[in-house]
Amino acid sequence: MEMIERYIYAVTQKLPQSQREDIAEELRGLIEDMLDERAEGRDITYRDVEEVLLELGNPKHLARRYRGDRNYIIGPELFDSYVLVMKIVMTAVAIGIIATFVIKSIIDPISILDHFVEFIVSSVTAVPSAIGWTTLGFVLADYFGGVKAEDMQFDKKWKPSDLPAIPDTKRQIKRADPIAGIIFYVVAIMFFSFSNEFFGVWLFRDNFSGVVPFLNEETHGNYLPFIILILGICILKECLKLVYGKWTSKLVVYTAAVNLVSLAAVMLMITGSEFWNPNFMNELVESGVISEGSEAFGTVSKIWEHSTTWILIFLALSLLWDVIDSIIRSRKK
Repeated sequence: MEMIERYIYAVTQKLPQSQREDIAEELRGLIEDMLDERAEGRDITYRDVEEVLLELGNPKHLARRYRGDRNYIIGPELFDSYVLVMKIVMTAVAIGIIATFVIKSIIDPISILDHFVEFIVSSVTAVPSAIGWTTLGFVLADYFGGVKAEDMQFDKKWKPSDLPAIPDTKRQIKRADPIAGIIFYVVAIMFFSFSNEFFGVWLFRDNFSGVVPFLNEETHGNYLPFIILILGICILKECLKLVYGKWTSKLVVYTAAVNLVSLAAVMLMITGSEFWNPNFMNELVESGVISEGSEAFGTVSKIWEHSTTWILIFLALSLLWDVIDSIIRSRKK
């Protein structure tokens, strides 16, 4: 019966992923035995199923008995995903730090000692930052998306009709999507924190000869906490997707709120007069990329002047589509 599967789903979704399949089979067998004993050879009725499920009790409480009476910062239903994401994030951070050290050493081998010091500093600061943001995202997502306080009241009367429906596959969120998002934002935090000088126009003559940066290096440190905060909020959004596992109206509201805050923060930041490199065009001319007064100079100058506007338009449209897409998915049957 559908109600039995809904009950099993409600119990197993509160358990670590590695245990769900085995406990689902065990619970299914237990319910079948209880029904056979109750029916005593006659056809099993809806009332029999309801009474057996009532005897087993609230699925939240049964799940707690299966996993043991312990307190968690990150619940067992999310812990497997947390460990998986943490492994991938740490691998990405390690690859990023090592790759940055190798690239800088190749470009400027004379300063290899300075690059090694930067490598150590990056490792000491990037790893705790990655662990902190990822853990904070899971903790907050588990708190806001997890069990409500009223659900933990053991004396609250429960009945099988309270069981939620098993979510449609069309509304489910593939775990790979939010995991990829978390990794992207963690790597972005690392990049802006330790390798922002590579964000610009790369210059090549015989070999790599430098970068004309897009960002104002003198004020980058002032904007860095702002950038990390924005990316951290985006990590929280991806963690919420991982927690819910399906598109719901509540998740749509969270997504819209996070997108709106992110857009406002980015707009406030990049429209500031000191965010972008004020000497960008002059440095391009000095590096020999373009000649002042040429047609190319005029074209690049117009693109540079309007780049902030186009970035904001593109970002706004992307975030708007993200919300529209989530609304569409949440309404699928």
